[in-house]
Amino acid sequence: MDIEKPIIELRRVTKSFGRQRVLDDLDLRIERGKTTVIIGRSGSGKSVLLKHIVGLLRPDRGEVYFEGRRIDTLNEKTLVPIRRQISFVFQLNALFDSLTVGENVGFPMTENTARQVPKAKIRELGRRCLDIVGLAGFESKIPPELSGGEKKRVALARAIAMDPPPKIILYDEPTTGLDPPRADVINKLIRHLQHEVHVTSVVVTHDMKSALEVGDRILMLYNGRFVADGSPQALLESDSPVVKRFIEGIAEPEELATISRHADFDGRR
Repeated sequence: MDIEKPIIELRRVTKSFGRQRVLDDLDLRIERGKTTVIIGRSGSGKSVLLKHIVGLLRPDRGEVYFEGRRIDTLNEKTLVPIRRQISFVFQLNALFDSLTVGENVGFPMTENTARQVPKAKIRELGRRCLDIVGLAGFESKIPPELSGGEKKRVALARAIAMDPPPKIILYDEPTTGLDPPRADVINKLIRHLQHEVHVTSVVVTHDMKSALEVGDRILMLYNGRFVADGSPQALLESDSPVVKRFIEGIAEPEELATISRHADFDGRR
């Protein structure tokens, strides 16, 4: 295994939906064993980028590689063994309310038709993964009984409950909908899993606190291209107006102009 070679690479990837170009001639190299964070406004294409990595979307133009192998041209059947090495933590958790927590965590292994894993091994691995995320003893509960933060942790446990463990975990807005203390738990778990399970992580988020806490490297996506790329400290010291406004939570000038055309700021129309 060449640790210098990127585990994921996007080369000049372009993706449009109708007339809207979401990714524009994008290059990205994901370093093995690190946590790479992609920030940007809602609708900037962060989730679209993630879906290209796992093969759920194909680029209109460009190439996507996993461990040096081009994957954007592979058919669905050929993609299956590659996808088994990648876990996806969805924004809304994607848990099955009709299954117990233990069954949810073990679901990917249960559905793995390539290799039958004994049920006892699935249960044991599920218990171990729940313990890692701080939910020991939750196996018999069902998702409606859980808080938002607990559901996120079950989704994280499911992401690592693979045999062998995943090489990559993709996180789509992992702290969305959580209050600050529970978001902090998720941030610390992302870091913990990076070191405990030795996975490469890619996190997309518009939560700057989360990005700064979990990221080894942070990139900002804006108008289909990266306008920042560096360490958390480098991002904070950026002199780019676009980056500064995002970090400080300040609206774009064109958005303020749209508001002012429709109403005075004192509320009069």
